[in-house]
Formats: sequence, C-alpha cells, structure tokens
Amino acid sequence: MRIISLRSIVLCGAVAVASAADAQRAATTPRDAVAPPSWDVLMLGRTHTPTPTTAAITPEDLKTRLYIFADDSMQGRLLATAGNVKAVEYIANEVRQLGLIPMGDNGTYFQSVGLVDRKFDPATKLVVGSSTFSPWTDYVPRDQGSGARSLDGVRAIFGGTWGDSASLIDPAAAVGKLVVLRVNPNGVTPNSGGGVNRGIITRQFANAAGIAVASLEMMSPQMIQIFRQANQLLKGERDPELPSFLYVSKSVAKALLGASIDSAKVGAIGATVTSTPRFDEFPTEYPARNVVAVIRGSDPKLRDEYVAIGAHNDHIGWSRRPVAHDSIYVVNHLFRTGGADDRPPQLDAAQQTQVNALIADIRRRSNGASARPDSIYNGADDDGSGSVTALEIAQYFAAQKVKPKRSLLFVWHVGEEAGLYGSEWYTDHPTVPRESIVAQLNMDMVGRGSVTDNTGITKEGVRYHGNPDYVQLVGSRRLSTELGNLAESVNRSEKHPLSFDYAMDANGHPSNIYCRSDHYEYARYGIPIIFFTTGGHADYHQVTDEPQYIDYDRMARVAQYVADLATRIANLDHRLVVDKTKPDPHGQCVQ
Repeated sequence: MRIISLRSIVLCGAVAVASAADAQRAATTPRDAVAPPSWDVLMLGRTHTPTPTTAAITPEDLKTRLYIFADDSMQGRLLATAGNVKAVEYIANEVRQLGLIPMGDNGTYFQSVGLVDRKFDPATKLVVGSSTFSPWTDYVPRDQGSGARSLDGVRAIFGGTWGDSASLIDPAAAVGKLVVLRVNPNGVTPNSGGGVNRGIITRQFANAAGIAVASLEMMSPQMIQIFRQANQLLKGERDPELPSFLYVSKSVAKALLGASIDSAKVGAIGATVTSTPRFDEFPTEYPARNVVAVIRGSDPKLRDEYVAIGAHNDHIGWSRRPVAHDSIYVVNHLFRTGGADDRPPQLDAAQQTQVNALIADIRRRSNGASARPDSIYNGADDDGSGSVTALEIAQYFAAQKVKPKRSLLFVWHVGEEAGLYGSEWYTDHPTVPRESIVAQLNMDMVGRGSVTDNTGITKEGVRYHGNPDYVQLVGSRRLSTELGNLAESVNRSEKHPLSFDYAMDANGHPSNIYCRSDHYEYARYGIPIIFFTTGGHADYHQVTDEPQYIDYDRMARVAQYVADLATRIANLDHRLVVDKTKPDPHGQCVQ
C-alpha cells in the first residue's frame, strides 16, 4: 500500500495530514494497551526450503511462494528496475505453468504500462525581472506532471508562513499567481531535509499558477541530489492541472517579492516571472508491466463477464544506507508502531537505554546474527502477501474440474507504490471490455493483523490492533450494497469466519485508504470493489517487512475466503446491482 505519493496530491492529499497527527497519538498511546512485542522472532531463520505447491490453499504453499517473491534477490521490486522485472516474470511463469489464459499485450501475460522518466531541462532558467537564477543552487524545481501551469508573465504574491495557517492568504487570492511562502519549522516534513509536504501545499493553493517555498537553505545536499533524479510518470496520462512548484532561496524570494521575505507583507504583489521550468521525457531503462491472466468461466452465457482479483507486484526498492536489522526492528516496534505512517521517533535517554539493553540481549542470544546490515525493502506483506495470495487462488481455481460460471480475471498491477500506475493504466486500457468486469477484489497487505500490530486508527484518532481472525474491509458497500451483504453472507458460511473491521472505511477518514490502493481505479469506473487488508504495522515500508514475520495461517484463511467470495459472485444469476452513485472517473477520489 502506498503512502501519499508525489503524483497523488489530487487523489489523496489528506493522507499526509494524518501522519503528523498519528505521530502525536503514537507518542501518547500506552504500550500496555496491547501485548508486548516478542523479540524471539528476531531469532527466526531467513530461509525456507520450497515445496511443490498444491491445488488446495495452504499456509505452506503461501510460505513457499512468498520466500521466493520477497527474497533479497528481488531487490525490493521497485517500479521499472531489474528487481521488478524479475518479480513479474516469476508471476508470469507461475500462471503459465497453471495453464491460465494470457490476457496481456499480443498474446502474452504482460501488459506494458506507458511509463516515462521525466527529467528537468537544465538549460531552463528562472527569470525574475532582470535577474536570472540557476537550478539546484538558487532554486529546486519539482515535477508536477504534464499538467503543470506555465509561469510566463505571472506575478508573485506573498502567501504568508506555511505552518501558521492564520497567516496564509485566502486561496482565492492565489488564483493565477506565483505564491511565495515562508516556512515555519513546524511545517517541515520529517526526513525531507527541509522540504515541506508538496502535496498538502498544492492542495491548499490548487488554483495558483505556481508555488515557491523559501526553504532551499534548509534542504540537505542529499535531498537536493535526490530531487535532481528523474521522476517517473505515465505518458499521456490524464494529468490534472496543477501549480508549478519550486523550492527557492531567500535571495530568489527577495527578487520575487521586492523585499526580504522576513519583512514582506502578507498579500503583497511582487515581480513578474518570465520563464517556466521544463521537464523532458525519456524511456525508462527497464519496463513497467502488469501481469494479466484469465480462467475462463463455465457458463457460455456468462463467461464473457469477469470477476477481477488483484494485488500489486511492486514495492519500494532498496536503500543506499544499510541499517542494523535488529535496531530498526526494536525501535519501530516500541516507538514507531505505524511504520512509515509515523514520524521517526526522537528517543530520550531512558528510551535509548531501554533500546540498547534489548538489542544487546537479542544479539547475545542470536550470536550477533540479528545485527545483519539490511538495505532491502522486501515488501513481504506490502504487497508480497497479496501477490502470492492471488497466485494461490489462481492455482485453486485452475485445478477445479468445473469452473465458476463467470470468468476470473487476475491482474498483478505494477507501480501501486508510485501512484496506482498499473491499475490506472489497466482500467484506462483494459484487455477485456471494461463494462464486462462485474467486481474487483483487491488484496494489499494481508499477512499480518496480530494483537501486537498497530493495524490502524479510527476516524476519531484512536489506535487499534488486530486479533487472530482480523481483516479490514474497505469499499464493500460504496457502490453496491449487494456486494457488501454478499461479503458478510459468505463469511458467515466459512468454517472459521474472519472478524471484519470497517473502521478505516468511514467517510472522511483521514487515512483515506479507499483512495490509496488499486481497487479505486476500478471503482472510479463504477465497478464494485472490496479492498482486503490486515492493516498496518511497525514494519510498514521498512526493511524489516520480511517473510519470517508473516502469519501464513491467517493468509490462507483470507485467501480461501476471497476465493469463496469470488465463486459466489461469479455464480450469481445476475450482475451485482450498483445502487450507489458512480464517481467521475477523471475526478477527485473522496472517501
């Protein structure tokens, strides 16, 4: 599951707002609210001897698949890298062996996604009046996509201090202007090297021509170097119109405002800009590909309709700065229980002493093995768990002599972490008629959910945890009441029913989960969906999201349930009734 991405500022700009509030709640939530974490898991082995998978859905099958799919050799499966190519080829080889029908491009299992690298043109200068400024030393341009507005002939306006909402100009005053902002340190995003959250600011001044944040002096050289790298976007996608975005130095801000930013009057009109930063497009080094396969239905009248089952095949790659695995595990499980959804903790002396003592004991018991340097974001839960669960379900159906009446469409989407790229591309360029898809069942992070996992927060901000039967459902009744009722009915018929949690599905929930994974790209076209997840945890988007920490028994139960629900939907004598308002497929996602 993705955090708020740089592309997704329109779809889910509220997510990052929740993170800061979450961090405060995390600091005040007592640890005795849940069972303490067990450090014995750090003694578990990291290897697993694979066994042949079977027609039945089993924990052992899932374990065999996940230890392959989330292995270090996959390099974190980052979009458009060798590691992701290896991962999608593994999936394609598996479905080929199962005998599924290829439904990608040109009779293959692969659907190429139109991804490009966009890189700033260094010949482009920023001209303010008679002054010319250079990129990377005077300002840092950020890519807002092909819909970024021009700054040619635009007047600057001082917008106030970001981080002090009372000082900001009304968004109406920003329309058509280049909004220059001073930065309150409290408005700086953690680990950004001085950058503020671009998505939230863009949302605030969505109708401005541009935004210039005077925080360049606060940014680390490492962060500037990261921003110089190419940004990946879908070619020809429906980029929304957005303000151009710059981080600028105080000297550039002074030129824009005609006065020092520290003495400028809020709302004052400044100079005119006569140049716009430009980004050029280049092919990516490695392809970005969905894997698409079908099991044909048994009913001649219904087999041209599809129940879609999906997950995402990518994760977030690797880090150039290895960390001690046990150290990050202990700190996060004690003080950063939401993983990347929480701010990195600042430990006081007592907390640091506690951590040091725990790590020393763990290393003693593991003979130092737990201290291994770790730089791979394996993504065992996110979304290795969903990807291999979809494979397991595919094998289950492939082995059945009599298939469900409707066909089953399996899609392993690429680029979810970067901004739902693969699912957006697939629903805009479907390989079966879009109107023939009757439902989509999305699985993302279905391998955890224990009583020690911080699985989410209520709309009111109360943190909660999992249980032995735990699974979250999101979106089950947002388009089709019938689908939501059917989901409950199938669960009641299970031998060991799951415990459904709908808290994250609340309207207006700050975590905005409905808009954060691949199911929404189907829902925007009016296709009923359900998103299944066992929720968050301390290893979310951390190098510690590894296969040895997964609950395979629970995964198997979720897999069997999703298979049973897909069967029920596929065998209905009618299409699911869509009784809720369909969204604008090109509009803003609202939970």
